[in-house]
Amino acid sequence: MIYLDYSANTPVSEDVLRCFCETEREFFGNPNSTHDAGKAAKERMDEITVSIAGLMGAAPEEIIYTSCASESNNTALKGIAALARSRGMHIISTALEHSSVGGCLTALQEQGFEVDLVDIDRNGKIDLEHLRELLRRDTILVSVCLVDSELGTIQPVSEIAEILRDFPGCRLHVDATQAMGKIPVCLDGIDTLSFTPHKFYGLNGSGILYKKKDLILEPLIHGGHSTTIYRSGTPALSLAAAAKCALSDAISHQKERYETVFGYNRFLREELSKIPGVSINSPEDAVPHILNVSVKGIRGTRMQQALNEKGICVSVKSACAVEGTPSKAVYAVCRDRNRAMNSFRISLSHLTTKKELDTFLQVFLECCKERE
Repeated sequence: MIYLDYSANTPVSEDVLRCFCETEREFFGNPNSTHDAGKAAKERMDEITVSIAGLMGAAPEEIIYTSCASESNNTALKGIAALARSRGMHIISTALEHSSVGGCLTALQEQGFEVDLVDIDRNGKIDLEHLRELLRRDTILVSVCLVDSELGTIQPVSEIAEILRDFPGCRLHVDATQAMGKIPVCLDGIDTLSFTPHKFYGLNGSGILYKKKDLILEPLIHGGHSTTIYRSGTPALSLAAAAKCALSDAISHQKERYETVFGYNRFLREELSKIPGVSINSPEDAVPHILNVSVKGIRGTRMQQALNEKGICVSVKSACAVEGTPSKAVYAVCRDRNRAMNSFRISLSHLTTKKELDTFLQVFLECCKERE
């Protein structure tokens, strides 16, 4: 099997798995308990939180542990909206967001909130002038993904944050799920930020939400002591330890891994551009980990199935997206519904090998010919 779907999930690293197992065996007390076993677990939990915060450039009290990035997104968006509705009910986002953001915004619309989507330019980036036009004095929230999960486009978050300085009542939420651990992430001007370690060789079932110190949220889960009042539940010490291990490893090796993946991306772009009927949808300045491709006359789902039958794993849109619909991200950059329907995503890792890519190109050509 050749795995080229690292943006959906990554294999857990041996160090992360070892860290999880060792922590689970050594610290079996509940961090909320007042006996010695509980105190030892609480002390370790606090140490881990300080480390994670340090790696992010945050304060320990700004870290909220969740079960996944989807929960982090819901906690941020619903939590901000609930407490800000007396000041305004206008929210701005994009058509590029993950379903955990899009679905959350739909739920908020059903509660009476007004949601506007900012235009996307032909490079997949937010139209900053349109954002300025949409902003109002009753706008309470702007939500944007730092890196688009389908195209790999990097959004100008620092510029968005600068624009929002003139709107002090408006909060900025950033979904950094496809960015954290792969590219540098700066928290300046950001009120809440979500990510999950399973995108950078950590464990599933774990997520983190950064919440700016002065921000108050309405929690999704009430009752039960935890590390924070914003997310109740027994602290999952071993998952937190594994998250810290994964994040530390990803950041310490970020530059070399990026360069490796960048080389693979350049190679694929060059080879795929030689094939008639193939269009590359990801912009040149997208993160190299994601490469979105369309083949004229072949639906993305059919290409995915054909490749899968030959032992190659790629995805159509993101793993959580609705099947049978065109890619919103691809349509935004090309305005071509067929091309959006024909798109699929290759996602790369430093674990990818040149041999795997050579095999993929050979099989991909065979699949194209079989469908002619």
